Amino acid sequence: MEAMSNSAGETPRVGNAVPPPSRKHRIKFLLSGTVGLLLLAAAVLYYLHFLAPFVSTDDAFIDGYVTMISSRVPGQVSRLCITDNQQVKEGDILLEIDARDYEARASQSRADVAAARSQLVQAQAQVNVSEAKVAQAEAAVAAAEAEAQRALDDRKRYESVESRAVSKSAFDLAQAQARAATANLEAVRSQAKAAKSEVALSQAGVETAAATVQQAKAKLQQAELDLSYTQVVAPRDGRVTARTVQLGSYVQPGQMLLALVPKDVWVTANFKETKLIHLRPGQPVELSVDAYSDRTFKGRVDSLQSGSGARFSLLPPENAVGNYVKVVQRVPVKIVFDQPLPEDLDIAPGMSVVPKVRVK
Repeated sequence: MEAMSNSAGETPRVGNAVPPPSRKHRIKFLLSGTVGLLLLAAAVLYYLHFLAPFVSTDDAFIDGYVTMISSRVPGQVSRLCITDNQQVKEGDILLEIDARDYEARASQSRADVAAARSQLVQAQAQVNVSEAKVAQAEAAVAAAEAEAQRALDDRKRYESVESRAVSKSAFDLAQAQARAATANLEAVRSQAKAAKSEVALSQAGVETAAATVQQAKAKLQQAELDLSYTQVVAPRDGRVTARTVQLGSYVQPGQMLLALVPKDVWVTANFKETKLIHLRPGQPVELSVDAYSDRTFKGRVDSLQSGSGARFSLLPPENAVGNYVKVVQRVPVKIVFDQPLPEDLDIAPGMSVVPKVRVK
């Protein structure tokens, strides 16, 4: 039997030796290895192409300059021209405050201006009267000087004549007239000086009246400004949001009445500080807004804030304590849209965004 088996060409087994794998098993092994290598290569390529060149964060939100609207004068709201979430344009009237008190103040200020101008005219006329008095006084001085000169000449003539040719009474009269003319000249000169001083006083009155006119004009301007402030207008285009004012409410200056949310918004993304080394202004960004997850928006990095968000919070952290625990900080990065947002999309501040910045 053993000879017959050997003659049949079969290879006898030696001990417990394992037979070599079949061709089918080798092909299956090679295919499995090839598929594994392909999957590894695909994973590496996916990482290098879709993950490594990008930096992303889910701590990002739509941001914008929300304008808080308040009144500049106190009063009762007599007219409300807007409703909640209404779109308004720059210059549109939002509400009106009862203007009757401010109209009365403006009318009173106009009357004060008219009275001040009348006083100015009177002061200018008084200057003319004072100047006329000066001219009259100067003429009187000239006449008094001539009379005094004549009296002095008469006295000199009487003094040059022999005493026998002139009576004692005539000589005394000439001397008395000379002294009287001299005294009258001094009096007239004093009156002229007083008239000139009166001119200066009248000119000062003109300046005072002119200052009163300017003061009255300033009060009128303020009254007209206050009257114009009774109409609260929109300083820019935007949508009415967070309205708290009602018709008939009494408002105070600085009191928040509503907010205007503009269309020009951007994205504030809070990246980890360990990712900042890759971020540069101008890098392209793909933006996905959670409210419109089926759409992708294009943008770019505008700027990086100089400091972490926690540093500029209302209560900055105090790290000089014994129980300090290091936490990775986040730094706000401003990302702007490349193109204006579509009008049919309601993208407003506070919405969640996922930005993906291409850094390589």
